[in-house]
Amino acid sequence: MNLFSKSPKRFVSEKAFEKNVEQQMSWTPQTLEQLRKYGASPEKELKLEFFFYTNTADKAAALAGDLLKRGYEVKHGPSASDPKIQVITGWTTRMPMSDGAVLDWTKDMCTVGYAHDCDFDGWGTNPKQ
Repeated sequence: MNLFSKSPKRFVSEKAFEKNVEQQMSWTPQTLEQLRKYGASPEKELKLEFFFYTNTADKAAALAGDLLKRGYEVKHGPSASDPKIQVITGWTTRMPMSDGAVLDWTKDMCTVGYAHDCDFDGWGTNPKQ
């Protein structure tokens, strides 16, 4: 490690990434169970709102570019509560609300976030779209 390097520190460690994947994969079925109570059947297609955090505008822009290529609506900028933190948020295209589809997507979001040194902070949706 070069103490005089101008490159920023890694925001998401491998250990934190692995823990986040585990948590997100356990939370997703619980969230889907709640959505089922509001009419989000496995066949229903909804857009999902997603959230990521990182420590540089360049990393945020790189992740946003990757997500835009998927056809997602994406915006990024400094956090209102901490300008040293960048927030990346947006909406996916419609996808089925089946456990398998959303779990696969959740794992993919954790992985693509980690590839850009961004932390996937989860997702939400409105079942009345």
